[in-house]
Amino acid sequence: MNPIQHIESRRLAILENIKAIRSMRRGAITEQFFPVLRKGQEQAARRGPYYVFTRHQGSKTVSRRLTTPQALQQTREDIDAFKRFQALCREYEQITEKLGALKRTTEQEKKRLKSGLNKTGK
Repeated sequence: MNPIQHIESRRLAILENIKAIRSMRRGAITEQFFPVLRKGQEQAARRGPYYVFTRHQGSKTVSRRLTTPQALQQTREDIDAFKRFQALCREYEQITEKLGALKRTTEQEKKRLKSGLNKTGK
């Protein structure tokens, strides 16, 4: 398999991986703790953790509390899928640049060979 075919097959594999992503979210999950002052105690006790999904939307930050373990797990999977999507896009971009450079160099070599044959054939 020549390098161009190898790159083309990797590009198709990347596209298949992207197509397999069914759900994704950009953002982060943070833990919140709240101080609670109880009767007869001088120091506040920490209460939590409470999980919050946070993302930027335009110039604002949007947060939503994740109240169930299922919502927390699904949001973690969606965030991981988004990170995987970004990595696949970066790899696709890099590999496509490499493919373009390979094609340009092979076309230039072909032109040089043709011009070299024409000069020697005269």
